[in-house]
Amino acid sequence: MISFVWAGKDPFWAGRGGSENYTAGQVRELMRRGIPTRIITVGFGENDGRDGFPDIAFKSIKTQDELRNLDDILVGVTYPIAVPTRRQAYVILHCPLNSSLGRDPLFNLEAVSHARMLAASRFAAKMWATTMHMRPGKIPAVYPFAETVFSQVQRPANTSKKVRILFGSRLTVDKGIYTLLAALHMPSMADIEYEITTTTAASNTGQGPVIRKLLEVHPLIKMVEARRSPKEMAKLMAEHDILVMPSSDIYWKEIFGIVSVEAQHAGCRVVASNAGGIPETDCGGLVLVKPDDPQALANGLARAAYLGPLTAAERMYATSKFTVGASVDKLLAIMAADERRQPLLQKQGTLVRQQLDFAINTISELGLRVAGDKQPS
Repeated sequence: MISFVWAGKDPFWAGRGGSENYTAGQVRELMRRGIPTRIITVGFGENDGRDGFPDIAFKSIKTQDELRNLDDILVGVTYPIAVPTRRQAYVILHCPLNSSLGRDPLFNLEAVSHARMLAASRFAAKMWATTMHMRPGKIPAVYPFAETVFSQVQRPANTSKKVRILFGSRLTVDKGIYTLLAALHMPSMADIEYEITTTTAASNTGQGPVIRKLLEVHPLIKMVEARRSPKEMAKLMAEHDILVMPSSDIYWKEIFGIVSVEAQHAGCRVVASNAGGIPETDCGGLVLVKPDDPQALANGLARAAYLGPLTAAERMYATSKFTVGASVDKLLAIMAADERRQPLLQKQGTLVRQQLDFAINTISELGLRVAGDKQPS
């Protein structure tokens, strides 16, 4: 049994963010392969978000201490498992340092040092390796993926003749919504006939309510309800030509940027900040711009509008990148290698102990002989 352990501040809500989508997608793929898999939530009871994932098995526990006696292969999601476990434990570090390390009381740095650390991108792996004083390459990257519905969704014809732009991120400062609003006033945008759609994602938390009010009265922006499933999100992306990701490099280090991959699989051109792990999401349809720069973002949107959505050939190439199968293959390969190494490490440990015992006995015997030689006859 592989169990993904969710011990965050909020329940495992559907449609909330990349960590939830990443985890649910991996669980589903493992289940498709006949591997028993579930999500264990800590501290939420049955109101842990399971209603949004009727096809996935959930188990609720009160504290992480209950994980000690499980024979599962445990994978912490974002937060490490802070108790000893029977098997090798893992943690997939989805979040950047500025939100996980030093500011978050739930983040146990000592626990992370004992787990097998995995990252969602090479950028994240390097960042964590530097922080943990580990060798480069010690932390493998298990990439996120786009669900197959994104590559299969049908794209409706554009009857409006306007360039359809989608801001598909959460309504938070770190996702660059204010950079986008400023970009709309740059000269580059004056030559484009466009319409912009945003969703209500995260509009009920943090600065979301304020940002939502701004967008609801903005004459160039249409707001729609947040999508709660990959199928719904794929359909929304397919109705647009460009997905814009103006993620900030000041407030947030984007670990990967899964919506970039999903949008390219759905046939969108993507305009995104050249920051964090976003450059690694290139499936052939990515236009990178300087982060936190409205003029650069406007120029990038103008370029993407000129190029248009992905052609059939470009989309076919894009969909071969970052698949759920490849992601799970990598995860299972790491686990299998660790399982093979464990008996070897135990054998090596036994051999080392035997050699140490032999050395101690030899030294003791030598000491006795030396002492005996010094005794008078």
